[in-house]
Amino acid sequence: MTTASSTTTSTGPNGWRKVRLDAIGTIVTGSTPPTHDRTYYGGRWMFASPADLGRSKYVRTTVKRLSRSGLARSRSIPAGSTLFVCIGSTIGKVGLATEELATNQQINSIIPGAEIDSEYLYYAATTLSSVVRSRAGEQAVPLVNKSEFSAFEILLPRSDEQCRIASSLRDADDLIAALERMIAKKQAIARGVIQELLTGRTRLPGYSTQWRQARVADLLEFKNGLNKASRYFGSGTPIVNFMDVMNGPIVTARDVGGKVTLTRDEIKRFSARRGDIFFTRTSEVVEEVGTAAALIDYIPHAVFSGFILRGRPRTTEVDSRFLAHLFQLAAVRKQVLSTATYTTRALTNGGSLGRVTVNLPAVEEQSAIADVIADIDHEIGLLRERLAKARDVKLGMARELLTGHTRLPAKECAA
Repeated sequence: MTTASSTTTSTGPNGWRKVRLDAIGTIVTGSTPPTHDRTYYGGRWMFASPADLGRSKYVRTTVKRLSRSGLARSRSIPAGSTLFVCIGSTIGKVGLATEELATNQQINSIIPGAEIDSEYLYYAATTLSSVVRSRAGEQAVPLVNKSEFSAFEILLPRSDEQCRIASSLRDADDLIAALERMIAKKQAIARGVIQELLTGRTRLPGYSTQWRQARVADLLEFKNGLNKASRYFGSGTPIVNFMDVMNGPIVTARDVGGKVTLTRDEIKRFSARRGDIFFTRTSEVVEEVGTAAALIDYIPHAVFSGFILRGRPRTTEVDSRFLAHLFQLAAVRKQVLSTATYTTRALTNGGSLGRVTVNLPAVEEQSAIADVIADIDHEIGLLRERLAKARDVKLGMARELLTGHTRLPAKECAA
């Protein structure tokens, strides 16, 4: 252990002190009990690794747990300690312990001393993440050792101001967490509703005609995409690419950022029109083959990549949005994957996709269902925008408050 030392301080802005981490707390490097002895594992004490940090501010659960003997063999870290990843590709991740726990050797814990608020320490430590990553990046294996980590400095105001800053940032985190929970809940509900609508188990009001089974080959005409040398990419006409489809099942003009320089004949032969459905044709992993996305916007002179297939509707009796959503269903995906081939890469083609069978209602009901799904996606999208703004606001607050550039008025601080 490194013992706190009050002599390692200097003066910062507004009379705040610059203090080394080992001046305001005790630094403890984690330890892993021998994995061959299972008596050390499976108990009630959390055992944190880098994978357990970063999902949220607090470390409330871990993949692995220790028994009492495992905790004794490792190093016990009290609740309120800040955990900081100092080794590996995820260096700089930070978490706050909610209860007594242990960590592996990739994590240094800062056990706060009497003069620092535990939550203020957590927030101050997050400002070091980029600095620590930069320092570690100078080595082959990202690493900041205990001595180096102990020497990093944070700004320390008086205890009452620490408390006010921590309280304000905690409120911002609470809003972010509430939005994350709301999005997760709506996504779970949406998955259930969409599954019911796409399978016909739930019908929209006003629709009762029987659904029919159809082969995809009777609905779509397939064509392979464009292959060009890398020097042609970067400017020219818009091109629908692999990731545009993977991020589907809907592709808008805003999603299509790729450009390629082509002849007029190539633009005509490999055109991407509104209403076309695109499928991922090849990938390193079979699970990514045959993913579908419908282009719903008109994009002048747009074309599509050789890594995807175009399915152009043969009939007006299919809504491409509905069909793209159908290809997300497990039963349809099972058909797609069963016909894919794998050599050095996973592959599918128009013949294989054409043999897939789907159940379709009348086109009017297809469109109505697609509209409902679009409304659901729009609502979740608005929540995601609110979440992104809340995160940006929190980052700005942290930057201002933790540097002393913005000061909070004196008031009683809740414990």
